[in-house]
Amino acid sequence: MLYPDAINWFEIPSENFERAVKFYSALYDTELRTTQMDTGGELPMPMAYLPRGEGVGERGVGGAVIYLPDHKPGMKGPLLYLNGGEDLRVMLDRIVPAGGQILVTKTLITKEIGYYAIFIDSEGNHMALHSDH
Repeated sequence: MLYPDAINWFEIPSENFERAVKFYSALYDTELRTTQMDTGGELPMPMAYLPRGEGVGERGVGGAVIYLPDHKPGMKGPLLYLNGGEDLRVMLDRIVPAGGQILVTKTLITKEIGYYAIFIDSEGNHMALHSDH
């Protein structure tokens, strides 16, 4: 069986759900849609969906900001590269005003691969951006 993408869903943990939603809403310059996901436990899990392709049949990796007491943000573990759009500088310029910290500014990987930047979000997660330009 062939898999079109190596990843199809991700969740970004938060210590303070409202603060994290505010941060990622500012990063993407849009209001994130929120819901309460039934986890089968005592409390529902707050979830805010990050932007992705819309419409029936649209494919693409989806993700959300979540809050679960035992799912902690941090600097260890996988480094998640978010789509930085046409030019990641636009999103990069929103990080500090939204409460994050830039660790690596916009940096060329190669002309064929594009650019990356690394940051810490409002919750202390080690994250990255990628764009072609």
